[in-house]
Amino acid sequence: MVTIIARELEVELVLSPERSVPVPARLVYRADDPYAVHMTFHIGSDIPVHWTFGRDLLVEGVERACGEGDVRVWPSGPQHRRSLFLALRSPDGDALLRASAPEVAEWLERTLRAVPPGEESDRIDADEVLYALLTARPADDSGDGRR
Repeated sequence: MVTIIARELEVELVLSPERSVPVPARLVYRADDPYAVHMTFHIGSDIPVHWTFGRDLLVEGVERACGEGDVRVWPSGPQHRRSLFLALRSPDGDALLRASAPEVAEWLERTLRAVPPGEESDRIDADEVLYALLTARPADDSGDGRR
């Protein structure tokens, strides 16, 4: 049985310093994918937006600014009302999100108890990963169904 730790939370999509809109989100951690954090945003369309990034990035980001490139994370505000900012960049656009740092930290603690830092590699089935890589078929990008 795979340990899955999920948390629903409401984040804010920051549009400007004075304006933000609430966005329902879901954090998911799977012990069989121990290095990753999965975050899904429900933005009012039929298809939610999914992001996957390193758990260690989020752990560090709760305490200090970190990340570069597509995902950057940093805390802000007084300790009792601390916010966690996530800056996400993709070819489709950029987003700045604000979440409750205490809520995210509590969820992260649960993931760290399930799979302590340094024990992630013990949870990976290397044979299964290698098999998946070696048998993967290229994506069909032609649009006409041919490979």
